[in-house]
Amino acid sequence: MPVEPPTIWGLFAVTTVIVQLSDAVVRRSDEPRPEPRLVRLSPGQSAEFGRGKPGTSLPIPLRDPAVSRCAGQVTAVEDYWRLSNYSTGSTYVVENLEGAGEHIRVAPGRIGAPVPFELSRVILPAAENPMEFKVFAPQHAYTEAGCDSSAGEPTTSPFSLNPTSKYFLVLLALCEPRLRFPSSAAVPGVGDLLERLRPLPSCHDLTRSALNYHIDYLADTKLRLREGPGGSYGEAGGKRERLVSLALRFNLVREEHLALLPPAVRR
Repeated sequence: MPVEPPTIWGLFAVTTVIVQLSDAVVRRSDEPRPEPRLVRLSPGQSAEFGRGKPGTSLPIPLRDPAVSRCAGQVTAVEDYWRLSNYSTGSTYVVENLEGAGEHIRVAPGRIGAPVPFELSRVILPAAENPMEFKVFAPQHAYTEAGCDSSAGEPTTSPFSLNPTSKYFLVLLALCEPRLRFPSSAAVPGVGDLLERLRPLPSCHDLTRSALNYHIDYLADTKLRLREGPGGSYGEAGGKRERLVSLALRFNLVREEHLALLPPAVRR
């Protein structure tokens, strides 16, 4: 079933919601993780999820016998999204991936429940393991000073970052050496970032894989880096280097943000 066409608000094909499909590919432990499959939605567009009818796949496939053929729908609404639960007996849970257990429940039959989280995981009860997919709402709209906010479409930020999020802390820790010492050429590695961030209460349980996930989210979705020839970022650490370069060039992280990090340890 195709994604519905955008409304007038979405005629400019502005992606405001991204759905990351579950990785159902069976692979050996030594094989690289495949690129995530994404469904991009503009305001007014919807994508249904579920098992689908025989021979027909939904935009968000969830292949489990306990999941309805058409279990629900994700709808992009400007800079947030809504979740519809078509089930007659199952409650769906939406977790805030940036929160400490924060979540909302969407009751059976609920249509258009607004979801305020930027990074979310939708979980459905299933016959074996719960079925899930992730939804990102990376674009934020802001009113313009001195303008009538009701006149015309809102202004979207080209680099929409939430300073209270973990991904912002990761970006800040990446940029810290050059914020403190502009002549520094060092870009922290993943181990250095973990050591720097774990003293924060919100990052006590931060893992290497979770940190890499935030780096990928920053590169692919928030700052939208373009890969070089061959689909790579060059030498090892190239992605982190380019994140730092772009963030500092456009003043996305500044010296006043350093107060969000733990006190620097003098060596």
